[in-house]
Amino acid sequence: MREKFIRFMYGRNGVDTLSKHMMWGAVILCLLSNIPYMGFLAPISMVMIVYGYFRVFSRNVQKRYAENMKYYYFVNKVKAGPKKWMNTLKQSKDYKIFKCPTCKQKLRVPRGRGNVEVSCRKCATVFRGRT
Repeated sequence: MREKFIRFMYGRNGVDTLSKHMMWGAVILCLLSNIPYMGFLAPISMVMIVYGYFRVFSRNVQKRYAENMKYYYFVNKVKAGPKKWMNTLKQSKDYKIFKCPTCKQKLRVPRGRGNVEVSCRKCATVFRGRT
């Protein structure tokens, strides 16, 4: 029986991260659909389950791989947002962040220097600012 299943799955996509997360999301939506006035979530969860199994048994591996990579890029962007914000918050104690008026490049200058002339490394624009 195991050999038949292995032979059946040969050349198919199999379980990847997007399929796993889609299935877990479908289970969560299915559980939430039992709450009163949340019944509209049940058909959405069924669609997610069907599409998840479609991805697992699909023979178009390249297309499923591309979808999975798009999912990875999206998740990494979402995860990077709070980290980037926290890093900016930590740096704001020691540095003043200026934006170049022409190219909008962010420039970091140490605080407590008074009035300074800042030159943009990207476009060589010179402007004044107070730290």
